[in-house]
Amino acid sequence: MVRCMRDGLGYASSSIEGRVAVEFFDPSPESQAKKYAFKCHRKTIDGVETIYPVNALAYHPIFGTFASGGADGVVTLWDGFNKKRLRHSYTFEEGEKDHPQDQVFLRSISDQEAKPKTLPPPSSASSAAIYIK
Repeated sequence: MVRCMRDGLGYASSSIEGRVAVEFFDPSPESQAKKYAFKCHRKTIDGVETIYPVNALAYHPIFGTFASGGADGVVTLWDGFNKKRLRHSYTFEEGEKDHPQDQVFLRSISDQEAKPKTLPPPSSASSAAIYIK
């Protein structure tokens, strides 16, 4: 799974090894120094770490935060600019919740929860928006 950042400067990619990588298109050493990867969608059960594939990624069209969804049944909201997990969301174990058919269910959150702590400077690159329906 690959999704472009809202500002078009880079992208996030997911893997079946429970990882997400954030990379940048600009080949300059300054931009490439910003790229990173992290482990996610993992649970320790009876002392054994279970790793789940990351099946979905989506960037917020305004704030630049992004969500990842894993085979563990969890949707997690991330602040990619500050490299922080913001919130775990709905889990499969919570059971069925009413939502429109063929749409992703996410719980309501405040703007404060979705905003990164600081935003990168605006870019002249074209904007890209990803919407999940």
